[in-house]
Amino acid sequence: MRLPRTAHTSRPWRIHEIAGDFHVEDVWALPTPGGPDDLRHLVRQIANNGGDGAAVSSPVYRGLFAVRWMLGRLLGWDKSGTGIGARVRTLRDRLPADLRECPRGPDPRSVPLTSVYQLHDEWAAEMSNRTVHAVMHIGWVPDEADGFRGQMAVLVKPNGLFGAVYMAAIKPFRYMGVYPALFRAMGRTWQAGAGRRGAV
Repeated sequence: MRLPRTAHTSRPWRIHEIAGDFHVEDVWALPTPGGPDDLRHLVRQIANNGGDGAAVSSPVYRGLFAVRWMLGRLLGWDKSGTGIGARVRTLRDRLPADLRECPRGPDPRSVPLTSVYQLHDEWAAEMSNRTVHAVMHIGWVPDEADGFRGQMAVLVKPNGLFGAVYMAAIKPFRYMGVYPALFRAMGRTWQAGAGRRGAV
């Protein structure tokens, strides 16, 4: 379920200290109900399954990503010189001392994200290409059933006018084809692992 931006901005996340120049593009409630200490399981699931993109069976989802990666190759959007540490500096350079000493968290296997930091209730990972510098922020928040769930915010810093136009152009595809399929797969994987989490 899509949430208002205030669902992210009103919470005292540490990401606010280092990404104040990023725009909150999207905020979503994730279908991942759990207990107070379950963020680590969600982070592991995302890291191992690329956010569950590998588990998505939707042909629309797969088709959209195939087109995106093809265009990226043809137009050079994803060349090595456009990423973290090349076109932009990593957000790790902005971390205060206490966050720098915390666990960094895992890098997802099948998506071009680099972990910035991981805490008990939040995890941030970043990526950059020729279009945008983006942050995926996963928080762990109380839900309406006296439990907890994941919440994802996407923060972006477009690369000039081209990046802003790109983000506007892909918006309907994200909302109609990418996010619904991705979150359905994420929920299925989360539910399938419920017994395993309970045994830990």
